[in-house]
Amino acid sequence: MKRGTILEETTAHAAHILSVVQGTKTGASPEASIARSWIRCVNNYGLDSVHSHQTQVLEQIRLREHQQRLDDFLEIAQIEMDSLYQRIAGSGFAVILTDRDGVIVNWICDASLSRPFEQVGLWPGAIWNEENEGTNGIGTALIEQRALTVHCNEHFRSRHTQLTCSAAPIFDPQKQLLAVLDISSVSSQDSKQSQFHTLALAALSARMIEHSFFLRVFRQQWVLRFHHRPEFMGQGSEGLLAFDDCGRILAANQSASDQVQQPRHQIVGQRIDTLFTIDLDTLLRHACGQPRTLWPLGDATGHRFFTLLHEPERQSSKGRLNLGIPETEPLSPPMKTLEGLAGRDPLMAYNADCARRVMNKRVNILLTGETGTGKEAFTKAIHDASARAGKPFVAVNCASIPETLIESELFGYKYGAFTGARQEGRRGKILQAHGGTLFLDEIGDMPPALQTRLLRVLEEKEVLPLGSDTPVPVDVFLISATHRNLQEHITTGTFREDLYYRLNGLELKLPALRERSDRLLLIRSLLVAESDGTLVRIAEEALAALNAYSWPGNIRQLRNVLRTAAALCDDQCIRLENLPVEITGLTPHDSARRTLGYGAAIPSATVTGGLAHAEREALLSELDRHSWNITNTAAQLGFSRNTLYRKMRKHGIQPREYPIP
Repeated sequence: MKRGTILEETTAHAAHILSVVQGTKTGASPEASIARSWIRCVNNYGLDSVHSHQTQVLEQIRLREHQQRLDDFLEIAQIEMDSLYQRIAGSGFAVILTDRDGVIVNWICDASLSRPFEQVGLWPGAIWNEENEGTNGIGTALIEQRALTVHCNEHFRSRHTQLTCSAAPIFDPQKQLLAVLDISSVSSQDSKQSQFHTLALAALSARMIEHSFFLRVFRQQWVLRFHHRPEFMGQGSEGLLAFDDCGRILAANQSASDQVQQPRHQIVGQRIDTLFTIDLDTLLRHACGQPRTLWPLGDATGHRFFTLLHEPERQSSKGRLNLGIPETEPLSPPMKTLEGLAGRDPLMAYNADCARRVMNKRVNILLTGETGTGKEAFTKAIHDASARAGKPFVAVNCASIPETLIESELFGYKYGAFTGARQEGRRGKILQAHGGTLFLDEIGDMPPALQTRLLRVLEEKEVLPLGSDTPVPVDVFLISATHRNLQEHITTGTFREDLYYRLNGLELKLPALRERSDRLLLIRSLLVAESDGTLVRIAEEALAALNAYSWPGNIRQLRNVLRTAAALCDDQCIRLENLPVEITGLTPHDSARRTLGYGAAIPSATVTGGLAHAEREALLSELDRHSWNITNTAAQLGFSRNTLYRKMRKHGIQPREYPIP
């Protein structure tokens, strides 16, 4: 195409967008979702559709961080992506998976097309949110949270007008946005109508991934699968309800909500036998007696379903978790919810109740408490429970941003505001949270000059980016948090009193972990969350040590301890020797002896060499004593053969063969 023609088309494309944004467009207008996106690109992000732009691509180490956050999910998604790609192979399309930040974490396309896709920026590690790339299938699906196609000239940036992208969001069992599945072509010559089939494939595959991920997440709980029509059982359209041993529903997928005609948030927390006309014991007997047989079940309104019940994948009752809590006690709600975070502590229950009462009434919340008490997690739970749940949640740690950058980070800037400012300017964190929730952590560390600007934003409900003369209206639900005593800072003049009263519509104090009355229940809930879906037991002496410890680092410290202990323990059982010395008081010598079994003698000369060296020497000693008979050595140490082999590999010990005398 000639340069003049390209310039004309680029100019026409920019003019078309501007007419829609300014409301002067006559004739056919773009779809509402496209128009909304164009308006965001201009008004919120300050993007230029014509300006030359290089797609931002993360370094490999940062890309791996994004991939590791999804972990098991990527394994499940890969299976469905492979299946989807087989259906469209040779058609010029790529199958792309991004996380909820718009970062491409997985990608499949024909080898001959890898270079063209890389040239346009559709490549692992590339960031395709709207703020970076303007209107596009991935970024716009993240904002709109529904399946959609962005075709050719519907893209905001002129350099993307040859692309066509059909994308569908993927949600986790708690209905939180998890990822986006996208099918893209870099040189589409077809009409948008021709992409309807592609969009349907993307949406169907996204639902199948959600379905499989739900079953993976709740594989250690009871899961009822059901549908009005038996031929739809086993497909992504079947309803799924996860519930605990006491029959309390923990999660529901969207199909379950649609079929029983109740919102998901109302279903969760009900007993399964109040939703369906069957008692819990009879329901559970079906799983044991006829686990693969469809059987009919009715609900309270008389609707009939065909059902299957999945039994939990967990150890028998002999190997159940020993947590000092009766086995009949029901599991707590998911830890990401207000109820789950509140547990059974009276003060936390009060906090959760107060938060629910004010979260939709434009009342700012101030959270106080020691570092590590879970203020950000509590804030996210409030956001997820509020009417703004589908809108942005933006967290800012005021203590972690350099003072020279915090102003531009919060309020944004216009091009030319300072040396090094990018040409498109930058939308600050406050504007990013427009319509949603803004969390200002460690607000007590905010510099006094910025306190004045923040107060003005709260009073006037508008933001003035650096270098700009035009304020931008903003609507945010503000939650602040601090571990400092703000009253003392007001007295010393380091914190504005008028800002304090603006922030403190409602003050909630999160108790320290040592003050919580539900520590045992909290340990159980966090152990499940931190053990990567594996059923991990805990010995009574280890539980007693955890319960007695003072926890200066609070919940953050407890999470780290449980995560490490779950990784270190043998046979999925956390023992005293798997815990840090500051909790147990054990010496490295004691820990090594306990790790290897009390029958293992550790030479005193090896104690000073550290725990790893002591363990290796003790293993060699026991192997020599039993003539390197693996079965006998393992039995003496109280290990399985597999555990002994694993420890030998860990210490570089090669098996030996002794001649039979």
